[in-house]
Amino acid sequence: MTADRLRTRDGTAAEEQVRKGAWGTTWLLLTFMLVNFADKTVMGLAADPIRDELGLTRGEFGTAQSSFFALFSLAALGVSFLTRRIRTTVLLLGMALLWSVAQLPMLLGAAGFGTLIATRVLLGAAEGPAAPVAVHHLHGWFGQKERTLPTAVLMVGAAGGVALSAPLLTVVIDVWGWRWAFGAVGLVGLVWAVCWYVRGEEGPLAPPLGRGSSAGSDGAGPSVPYRRLLLSGTWLTAAFGAFAAYWILSAGLTWAPDYLHEVSGLTLKQSGAVVTATAVGNSVVLLGHGLLARRTARNGTAPRLPAGLGGGLLMCVAALSIAVFAEVDPVGVKIALMVGPMALTNVILTVSQTAVARIAPAGQRGVALGALAFVYALAGILSPLVTGRMVDAAASVPTGYHSAYLLMAGLVAVAGAFAVCFLRPEKDAARLDMAETAPMGLAVH
Repeated sequence: MTADRLRTRDGTAAEEQVRKGAWGTTWLLLTFMLVNFADKTVMGLAADPIRDELGLTRGEFGTAQSSFFALFSLAALGVSFLTRRIRTTVLLLGMALLWSVAQLPMLLGAAGFGTLIATRVLLGAAEGPAAPVAVHHLHGWFGQKERTLPTAVLMVGAAGGVALSAPLLTVVIDVWGWRWAFGAVGLVGLVWAVCWYVRGEEGPLAPPLGRGSSAGSDGAGPSVPYRRLLLSGTWLTAAFGAFAAYWILSAGLTWAPDYLHEVSGLTLKQSGAVVTATAVGNSVVLLGHGLLARRTARNGTAPRLPAGLGGGLLMCVAALSIAVFAEVDPVGVKIALMVGPMALTNVILTVSQTAVARIAPAGQRGVALGALAFVYALAGILSPLVTGRMVDAAASVPTGYHSAYLLMAGLVAVAGAFAVCFLRPEKDAARLDMAETAPMGLAVH
């Protein structure tokens, strides 16, 4: 066998090994996000029994849910700077352990409103950096043109966590009580941490650590002043779009079961089924968008249109659907809107992550994504609180929810219009002198 044939065989084997590692990491991090969002689902599913046992108003319950985000944004930003000094494998393991342990005190019968607030604050601090650090780690395995699909798979964890946990946690709440719902997700998180400790590893495109890490090992270019990066039209538009999408997501996790029960007359189990169906719809939308983007990139048929046009127009469609949802009465129509067109809002979560990664050097990618999370996580603080207060202050529960959903529709519509006009990652990458990341033989087959 000639030397050239040996090199070809060795190169093919190495490429196959790297590709397996890349997708193995993707599935592990998908599970990470599934557990992450199962944690967030507990409060919404157990809203009625928690409020009944602890004697809380909707406003107080909204405060408890918002407390989850008290340190969420600050932790997302702070830990993102640690990605330049500490390997993301270590950071992800630490977060999983901390958020799992934070759930367990609610198993105690004496744990009341104060304990609920304290544990939600701790949980939020541990989970705040989860998405940006996971995306940063994942992009260490994939080149620029190959990132949309694995990033979409990762974002499916948000919807999939709800889809899987809603029916299971509903059963746990019915059979063992709401406190064991917290205990169950905590134990599952500990199991994931063990798996990550055994299998988690850095990708070949991961930037080096230390003071010289601003320029990526992948040749992504030199350091860029954060002022230029974070004030670019792409970053600002991506942050606002993700904020709007996270507002809808947070409001749905907290108040959708209550809305379906109080306004539409569904039982707890029926509400859980609708939440599950909605999460499945979100997953289909995210995966469909990711697969379409992969096919376009592989075939070289990307349209010469602004990158934000598609995501922005989808957000505008979603905004119209949210407004219709607020106005119509038939529960079947409401469910169809939740499962279908309202789910289009979530596409911007993938678009914003990949757009920000495109304009940032590899060594600064974690910080840029952490700053993005800092902004959109603010919606997690405001959305449950504002919605709860609007419902409490209204003449009736349906009236309050009607106003809250119209507010959501307006927010998403404005974000969609901004994305259409100002989300330009390729243009801003050229202005910031960011070369495209080499694929490293990781193309999806």
